[in-house]
Formats: sequence, structure tokens, C-alpha cells
Amino acid sequence: MCGISGEARFDGRSPDAAAVTRMTEAMRSRGPDDEGLYADDWVLLGHRRLTIIDLSDAGGQPMVRDDLGLALVFNGCIYNYPQLREELRNAGYSFHSTSDTEVILVAYAHWGERFVDHLVGMFAIGLVDRPRRRLILARDRLGIKPLYLAEAPGRLRFASTLPALLAAGDVDTGIDPVALHHYLSWHSIVPAPRTVLRGVRKLPPATVRVIEADGRSREQVYWQPDYVREPADAGMDAADWRAAIGDALRAAVRRRLVADVPVGVLLSGGLDSSLIVALLAEAGQEHLRTFSIGFDSRGDESGDEFHYSDLVARAYDTDHHRIRLADDDLAPAVRRAVLAMTEPMGSHDVVAFHLLSEQVARHVKVAQSGQGADEVFAGYGYHQPLTEAPRHGAAETFAAAFFDRDHDELRAIVGPAYALEHDASRDLLTGHLAAPGAQTALDAVLRLDTHLMLPDDPVKRVDSMSMAWGLEVRTPFLDQDLVTLAAHCPPEHKVAQGGKGVLKEVAREVLPAEVIDRPKGYFPVPALRNVDGPVRELVAEALQAPVARERGLFRPEYVARLLAEPDRAEAAAGSNKLWQLGLLELWLQTHDIR
Repeated sequence: MCGISGEARFDGRSPDAAAVTRMTEAMRSRGPDDEGLYADDWVLLGHRRLTIIDLSDAGGQPMVRDDLGLALVFNGCIYNYPQLREELRNAGYSFHSTSDTEVILVAYAHWGERFVDHLVGMFAIGLVDRPRRRLILARDRLGIKPLYLAEAPGRLRFASTLPALLAAGDVDTGIDPVALHHYLSWHSIVPAPRTVLRGVRKLPPATVRVIEADGRSREQVYWQPDYVREPADAGMDAADWRAAIGDALRAAVRRRLVADVPVGVLLSGGLDSSLIVALLAEAGQEHLRTFSIGFDSRGDESGDEFHYSDLVARAYDTDHHRIRLADDDLAPAVRRAVLAMTEPMGSHDVVAFHLLSEQVARHVKVAQSGQGADEVFAGYGYHQPLTEAPRHGAAETFAAAFFDRDHDELRAIVGPAYALEHDASRDLLTGHLAAPGAQTALDAVLRLDTHLMLPDDPVKRVDSMSMAWGLEVRTPFLDQDLVTLAAHCPPEHKVAQGGKGVLKEVAREVLPAEVIDRPKGYFPVPALRNVDGPVRELVAEALQAPVARERGLFRPEYVARLLAEPDRAEAAAGSNKLWQLGLLELWLQTHDIR
């Protein structure tokens, strides 16, 4: 797990070593253990290292194999690297380390651009093919590891974080009106390839981009499961699907134990993280370290789920750490979390993940987490009505439940310079849901959730907040084989029992019923959900700052109305419109974007 960066020049000039060094230094927290640079005549690679596999210098990066003519920087973990290494050894290749990094290099030497088909894991890759004078950029199937791009005439830069590209300089930091439309429509989600800045883009998940030395490039999507019923599965009943999903999840959890350091679990007390703990215990992991966080309660809203996390910790005798924080801890934590955000993230639990990661990183370098289960297995409330919606009605049903604002409201609240004539968010939604390869309305929405929305909300949130403290978080529910199997699973098994029915049946084999049948919970941070106290003061200060007025993202009368009547700020799925606006301005101001 690391931070990667690089620059390619297509105009005959040498890459800017100072710019790549600034990018690399900006990602020190992602890789506190080591750093390195690699220079070719037209490409320069930078790297910050967090040692997880092969702790020796032999596993350092950038990794160069002169005999193969290849150089590589890589962020992530390849879970099947021992098996691939053995396969490549049998094909006649030698290795000089025990790292997964070198396996990627040799896999490219053997399979060429199809090397990604053989990788099981999470990754963002920058690979220089010196004989062919090519730069290969690749991102894992579910977008767990980020890769940001900034292009200019004669030049391409890439990095693991957007702020690293800003550190390099010469980036168009104007606001992208389409991205702003998405941000304000979808709980602050801006799907790839856009970011909120015009001059920065993201390589989409499951994509390989090949860049030639003359600047020509091409992209290929290498993976997209169909959300349809497979003829081979026609005879499977609910018990068969429970067994198949259970086996795939067990394999996913075991895969994510590969490391030369201890692995812990972020235990919220919900079904998903509790199930991971149970399956790790079932696999023979003893004295597992688990971590939970809680905040001050507010009225009837609890600020923690310690009752459930304690129950699971006792059941499996984990080395459990309770982390309790007061509201007074939140305002300064918001500023630190915003600084760590690679993009503005309006979810109220992002600050909680930042605080949790800070504490967890004091004990372990690697942890497993339950992110992705709701998207893959239909765990959200808005999934239920989709079971009755016709295939052509998926967009209407989803929009009614998920959108924070419709297009008419957006036109009335954003500044004139950023208003769009067309409904960009509805257009993207409709096009994605209408694409072939999804059998029912719910299939289409689960595909949208998993492959478009998820990489730019929970996945990005966890990566940014954990890597701010040099903590690697692994997500078994986003295992490629498990996601493919779940895509084929009939929707009725997923929405059963109020959502995630098939997962609940798997859990009944290993978890107490009290954990399984409890009401669905969310990471509770009442002070952020309600935007009150010091957090409200922080938001008001950002929205009323001179730079915010000069930028003019939002109409002043709308901001004033939300500040005067915060009770009217609630949006879909419990999000808060005032927090969305304030967070965006906080992020822009924190990163000195004007």
C-alpha cells in the first residue's frame, strides 16, 4: 500500500523531477516507510512505500527489471501473488524478491496488456515498457485504489491523490459544472472520470490506459460482470445460493490475510464487519485485534453501537479496542479530515473514519472492513421498491429515493456561472441504467451502485481516511469473484429479510441472532448529521468567507436560508444539504483552490 506518482512528456522535454518530487512528498502519509524515483528519457516515476509484503529493500519501488525492460510503481495488494509467482516460475521467469510488486512486472512481461486479467486484488499501477516506449496505467476492478490524472499539452501527470497533483502545480482548478451537478445530486458523489476540478480526471475502475511516447493513448475496460441469471445456475435454490455466497465470502476473507504484518478488523457492530470477524475466527485467527468508535449521543440518536461490537468481540474473544470521542473532538477533526480528503466527501461518517484510522494505525498496518456489502447485496432501503419496478422504471424509482435535489432546484441554488441547461446527473443515471447486461430494475441499480457510485463514496472515503495514517484497509465484500457471483444471484435472495437476505443466512451459521436481526445502523455522528455546535460555526465561516463569495458557487440567498433554518437542510438518505455545501467550500479553501 503506497502512494504513486509520475509524469510523461510527449514534447521532447525531460520530465519535471521537481514536480514529481513534490507529488511524492505530498503523499508521505500513504507511504511513511520509504521513497524512490525512477527516470527514463520521457517518463519519471515517484513512489512512497508502506511496507506490508516483503519488508526488505528488495520489495522497494520504483521496481526496475532491466532484463525485462520494465519499471513499475504500484499501490495496493495482489492477493493471489504467491500462486501467480509459482505459475510464472514454471513458465521460466526468475524473481529477485518475495513481493507482489515484482509479480506484477513479470505478469506484464508474460501476458502483456492482459496481465490485469490475472491479478486478484486492489491496485493502481504505473508501468513503463521501455522497449515499446509505453506507459501503462491500470486500476483494479472495483476502483478500490485511486488514480488521478492531469493532462496538459505535451504532458501527462498521475498520482494516487488529487492534492498531490495540485502540489506539482500548473493544474486547471476551475470548477467543473457537470461534476458540481453530480456532487449536489448524489450525496457528494462525483463518478469517474470527472472530479470537481476541470483539470483533474480519474482513471475509471477496471480500466487499462496505454500511453505512447508521442502522446497517443487508448483505454480498455477489462471487466464488467453481467447482472443476469446464468443458465448454469437455473437449478439453484435459496440454500444453494447461501452456500455459494458463503464459500465465496470465506475465500475473500482468507485472501485478505496475505501480509507480513498483523491484520485487524474495523468492527462497527453491524452485520458486515461482524461477519468478517466471525469468518476470520472460523478460519483459525486467534486474538484478532478489533476496533470500534463512538461519539456523544444526541437526544434519541445514539452516538455509538458499542453494545453490538462488544457482543461480537466477546463471542470471538478478540483483542477489542473501544474508541470514544466527544463532540469537542469533532471540529478540529473535521479540519484534519478535510485536509486528508483526496476529493470533497460529504458523508457524515468520513470524519469518524479519519479518527478511527488514526487510532487503529497505532496498533496494526492492515485491517479488514465491511464496506461494499450494502451495494453488492441490496442493503439500502431504496433497493426494496425496485423489486416491484419495471425494468424501464429503474431511473424514476431510484431518483425519487436517492437524489438530494432535482435539476430545477439545482438551477435555483447554484451561481449563474455554474448552472447547466441540461440535467447532467439524470442523463448519466438514465444511460447507465438503460445499458444492456442487467435483467431487472434492481439488477440495473445494483450495477450502478457497485460500479459507478461505490468507488466514489464508501471506497474513496475509506482509502483516503485510512491512508492518511498509513493504514491499509481491505474490503472482502468487494472481492471480484464474490461480486461476480452476487451479480448473478436472483434479486429476491438479496432483498429478502429487509435487505442482504442471503448474507444474513450465511451469518446465521456463525453470528448471534441479535447482531443479524437488529435494525440497520449507520456510522453515527450526530453532531455532523445535524450540523450543530462548533461544526455549524465551521460551516458558516466557510460559506461566508470572502473567497466563497468571490467564487460564487451558490446563490447567497440560498446559503442564508439554510443557515437560518438548518432544520430544512435534510436531504435523501439522512444526508444534510448544509453540510454538503459547507464541506465543499471547506475542501476548496483548505487546499487553497480559488
